[in-house]
Amino acid sequence: MNLSSLNFFRNLRAEKQQFAVIGLGRFGQAVCSTLNASGYEVLAVDNDEKRVNAALTDRIATHALQLDSTEMSALREAGIFELDTVIVAVGSFLAESITTTLNLKEAGVANVVAKASSETHVKLLKKVGADLVVFPERQMGQELARLLTKPRLVDKFELDPDHSIVEMVVPDDFDTKTIAQLELRSKYGLNLLAIRTENQTLEINPLPNKRLKKGTIMVVLGSNQDINRLPI
Repeated sequence: MNLSSLNFFRNLRAEKQQFAVIGLGRFGQAVCSTLNASGYEVLAVDNDEKRVNAALTDRIATHALQLDSTEMSALREAGIFELDTVIVAVGSFLAESITTTLNLKEAGVANVVAKASSETHVKLLKKVGADLVVFPERQMGQELARLLTKPRLVDKFELDPDHSIVEMVVPDDFDTKTIAQLELRSKYGLNLLAIRTENQTLEINPLPNKRLKKGTIMVVLGSNQDINRLPI
């Protein structure tokens, strides 16, 4: 996640309870199922009758419709333009994805999330007004690579291409040492924002005399280059 993504989520109001998901492939089905299981009202949409019927049979959505999302009139008649958030999950079909996204934004839908299948697709979706573009395959690949090469990194929030906030397991080399002894700022150029204790309590701005224990969690801020220099 990065700052542009964070700004999008800040604009979502907590009371919004209705979503439409256009495209019922594996990604679209997963989004429908998760939203529906969380108690939200979900309209599932696809141009394939079998997928629409399966959504109803499997109860992954509140309602399901078969329609062509590239047709403005079909979207309007279905009431989709009246919803606050629509997820365009037809990432494998470039023309359909872009046209659908454009239709939704031109009709005034406030929040349009679109799935991309390539870097070019990402750029095109942003050009036609998508508020948030997700690229699941790339994100899964990045996450897998991180898990394989940096298994101690629990989570990462990208502030920009060069700086991040990371949640990581305290390295063995830091065990029993105080924050002051580690000299994270002078040695690594990093700021320690918080630590998560063994009882899962988050301690913000811990005192310099606080001792770290291996296996617990620390949250640091800094450049990606400096983060990569940590013994993780």
